[in-house]
Amino acid sequence: MPERAPHVHADGTAPKGILRRRPERWLFTGIYGLVLASALVAALDVPGEEADPGQDALWVLLTALTSAAAHGYAHVIAQRAAGDGKAGPGRLRAVLAEWPLVAAVLPTVAMLLAALAGWWSEDTAADTALLLNTVCLFGLGVLAARAAGLSRLSACRAGAMDMLIGLVIIVADALIE
Repeated sequence: MPERAPHVHADGTAPKGILRRRPERWLFTGIYGLVLASALVAALDVPGEEADPGQDALWVLLTALTSAAAHGYAHVIAQRAAGDGKAGPGRLRAVLAEWPLVAAVLPTVAMLLAALAGWWSEDTAADTALLLNTVCLFGLGVLAARAAGLSRLSACRAGAMDMLIGLVIIVADALIE
């Protein structure tokens, strides 16, 4: 049984701070966005083709926006199917609540735009984005586990498991190239 972190409240609530309001939703969509950004940057970085980091950045951003909208709308459909088909601002809120997915891809987009500006090559931008996203997966995994009340050691193990997703993408990218 995992140990509880000493800062977890007696009533079992998550600690205060950045993750105090619906941390599971923020973490889920943030991790999803990091995985999406990594997969896209790996897929768009095709060896032998002329690099176009501006177009790649646009694809990453548009895909994240579309995925966030689709995921939020899927929540609306699920609510409707559950019989809670109330109309109103709740539907828009469900879609807008997916903002962490889009926020998670912004560093990747920024790195690709830096390649467009000539600060580094697109290959370097893609490799750096893959590495950064993998490290961020570890960090979000640790945050999620700590918010759930796990000890530091258990949280690090959870973060390592999340980081494994990024490592799989990096290995797949290397093998496919």
